[in-house]
Amino acid sequence: MTDGIYSVEITMTGGTGRAYISSPVKLTVSGGAMTARVEWSSPNYDLMVVDGKDFLPVNSEGNSVFEIPVYTLDEPLAVRAETVAMSEPHMIDYVITFNKSSLPSEGGISIPLIVGVAVLGAVVIVGAAIVFLKIRKRKQ
Repeated sequence: MTDGIYSVEITMTGGTGRAYISSPVKLTVSGGAMTARVEWSSPNYDLMVVDGKDFLPVNSEGNSVFEIPVYTLDEPLAVRAETVAMSEPHMIDYVITFNKSSLPSEGGISIPLIVGVAVLGAVVIVGAAIVFLKIRKRKQ
């Protein structure tokens, strides 16, 4: 996959069915490595374990957000997540699948999110310059 930031749909199984990861998730591809930014429907998750490695939340307010590695698309990824919503912390098993079919196709009209953000930034800068020039012209 080309380096960039993408939006990818996920499917998830496991757990009690009360908590879930919001879909789509942000998928960052850099140098061939993929990282997903996943947001739980609850602020009560304080740890995720992926491939035997611990990951802590990347935020301190709102629902729990983690950045975790993704090794393949369309293949189940087993994770464990610790919730502190019950009387004592509990590790819960989940399986997440990152759905490749939800990504833009290579050579298609969709572009990675990072390119869209860059274009939007350029439009804002040009718009600000036009406003500045109009204000300056009025003062003369």
